[in-house]
Amino acid sequence: MAKRSANTERTLELFREVEALLEEKGIPAPGIQTLGIEGDPLRVLISTILSLRTRDPVMEAASLRLFNRAPDLGSIDLLSEEELGGIIYPVGFYRTKARTIKQVVKIVQEKWNGTVPSDLDSLLSLPGVGLKTATLVLGAGYGMEIITVDTHVHRIANRWGIAKTKTPDETYWHLDRILPPSGKRRVNPILVSFGQTICLPVSPKCSECTLEGHCPRIGVTHRR
Repeated sequence: MAKRSANTERTLELFREVEALLEEKGIPAPGIQTLGIEGDPLRVLISTILSLRTRDPVMEAASLRLFNRAPDLGSIDLLSEEELGGIIYPVGFYRTKARTIKQVVKIVQEKWNGTVPSDLDSLLSLPGVGLKTATLVLGAGYGMEIITVDTHVHRIANRWGIAKTKTPDETYWHLDRILPPSGKRRVNPILVSFGQTICLPVSPKCSECTLEGHCPRIGVTHRR
């Protein structure tokens, strides 16, 4: 087995400490995990599209309304774009997302016989699907050990100094390279929960964090 780098070991140590902190404080998992749709690639895909630029509670409520009304690919396809928009409102850009979901459903039906594809390149070919959405489908939907990097993961990795990247996509490729395959899927829910509650974008709650003594707080100008 190849020897792990010091950066890899430090990253794993920080993840473990954050996971223990969240468990101690009873902080729940974020959106997709809260919905209980893990193992269902279609619902993970649709919910992730709805989540873009939308707060988790709004996305969760919209997803539940949609899946109660249209629980599968065929029933979503039967909805008009206007009906779909009304169901998912008030998620951000609901009209655009309704159009995107209709396009995705049509392509999945015609190109993959109604089965959401399970490889990165195919997912990225779908309209409205970027690296974050594709990796979340593979991880939460198909159970693959793959990292999903959103703004929280990107911000925290750079704040810790384990990455020096400008975009979430760059952070994905960096973390994918330095972390061992086992446990990659857990990175996103851990750091999203941490980023939403303690390691906030502005004025993080450092006094409540067990990492306070050994976090470099790169880019932090105000903290609590």
